[in-house]
Amino acid sequence: MEVEKNITGEDDDDDSKLIYRGWKVMPFIIGNETFEKLGIVGSSSNLVIYLTTVFNMKSITAATVVNIYGGTSNFGTIVAAFLCDSYFGRYKTLSFAMIACFLGSVAMDLTAVINQLHPDKCGKEIGSVCKGPSIGQIMFLAGAMVLLVIGAGGIRPCNLPFGADQFNPKTKEGKRGVDSFFNWYFFTFTFAQMVSLTLIVYVQSNVSWSIGLAIPAILMLLGCIIFFAGSKLYVKVKASGSPIHSITRVIVVAIKKRRLKHIGSSSEGLYNYIAKDFKNSKLSHTNQFRFLDKAAIQTPDDKLNMDGSPADLWKLCSVQQVEEVKCVIRVLPVWLSAALFYLAYIQQTTYTIFQSLQSDRRLGSGTFQIPAGSYMVFLMLGMTIFIPIYDRVLVPFLRKYTGRDGGITQLQRVGAGLFLCITTLTRETLGVAPRKGAISSMSGMWLIPQLLLMGIGDALAGVGQMEFYYKQFPENMRSFAGSLYYCGIGLASYLSSFLLSTVHNITEGSSAGNWLPEDLNKGRLEYFYYFVAGMMTLNFAYFLLVSHWYRYKDVVAKDNDMDKSSNEVDKVSV
Repeated sequence: MEVEKNITGEDDDDDSKLIYRGWKVMPFIIGNETFEKLGIVGSSSNLVIYLTTVFNMKSITAATVVNIYGGTSNFGTIVAAFLCDSYFGRYKTLSFAMIACFLGSVAMDLTAVINQLHPDKCGKEIGSVCKGPSIGQIMFLAGAMVLLVIGAGGIRPCNLPFGADQFNPKTKEGKRGVDSFFNWYFFTFTFAQMVSLTLIVYVQSNVSWSIGLAIPAILMLLGCIIFFAGSKLYVKVKASGSPIHSITRVIVVAIKKRRLKHIGSSSEGLYNYIAKDFKNSKLSHTNQFRFLDKAAIQTPDDKLNMDGSPADLWKLCSVQQVEEVKCVIRVLPVWLSAALFYLAYIQQTTYTIFQSLQSDRRLGSGTFQIPAGSYMVFLMLGMTIFIPIYDRVLVPFLRKYTGRDGGITQLQRVGAGLFLCITTLTRETLGVAPRKGAISSMSGMWLIPQLLLMGIGDALAGVGQMEFYYKQFPENMRSFAGSLYYCGIGLASYLSSFLLSTVHNITEGSSAGNWLPEDLNKGRLEYFYYFVAGMMTLNFAYFLLVSHWYRYKDVVAKDNDMDKSSNEVDKVSV
């Protein structure tokens, strides 16, 4: 599946000529990832303030625009992953997406630099008219945001699997390199977010929007230069056609042949053709979802070509195609449970900020106050500190006892993060401000421990999810697998909005009072946190159930490109 672009610029399809450079090309990939995240996060993390102060939008309008922008960026990864896996491959998709992201950053900066591209500043005099943006100004802003959405949608699902492609999956060093790369990828991702949410946001809010938005554009340019500098060194994966078509064919053919009977639990008697140029790992037959096996039952009406391939692809599928569809179906229940982790995560990025606004945010006895929006840095700090410890200390320690290259399985790692999430929510109630006055006497420092713990939980559950999706999906669907992570965040965002609205409407007229009023000192925020913790507990029980049921992708012995646990049930223990 993986090919390297040689010095002459031609693609080589012979796997024996591949040169996996592993960590030698990571400076290009991780360097690009760092600057890209600094650029795109720097362009969008302070967007709601930019829209209200520079474009004179109302708060509700700005919030709606930002929510649409964020949701579209996350769900756009599905479209980009489909195009990547089906037609363009990861390298070309990343190249196009990074250029789009750079142009979007430049366009966003121009809306601040050129006076004609944003409305006049609102006057401070009483009775002065505050004009909103014109249609032309909105269109130019929308164009900049569309470019950023295209860039983010293409980069997010492809960057991580592209980096993992640089390691040889058939060697122990290569497999350990992939495990370590996932950890360091998220380390740079989080580090970039911390810098963007502190230094870049400070420049934008306190120095100049023109300079503050120019910095992300410059960083995106540096990211592009670093990425293309390593072009001739990369192992590149060629697109192998739409994997969605293969999934659809298996389901359609299985339905057509639903009345046929297959005797036995093995693959004996099933059509087992594999093309000579087939690049995916060859999978063993499994007994889960046996109704799909009917797609591989060959009847007298199923004609074959001279090379043994089906004459009609919509009448007969191979065991390999059926097993690849089973891989996808097995992952989906796990994805649903893991995605709900971010339902709790999102609460940390909303109501913790509101709590901090009504807490004593002074450092010691001085006058300096920690900005409310900067409290999210502690969540990322927990993740940034824990990932190197996990990769360099915990994994080698656990490896001695489990014999697994990753120390523990991916689902055990996700399960540990989910459990820590529940602990964090119950700890969160200790940070609820007493209901006395506008500003509580409670120190905002009480909010920091749970944010650090949530960051550690994300380091376990978030990184574990990405690694799990990457390894359990067929090789020709790894970009699509990467997009699942971001779609999970998008799903959790929509569910969070629905949950907040529902709880607010139900409790508003209750005898106990509104749990989530504008003034949190008059609400029952601790009840809301307990409610979410209860939901997470039920979700954790569901996760344990589907993890016990889950079967890892089983690769035939001669490929030897999966760890020893490939055919084991993953029983999560936390």
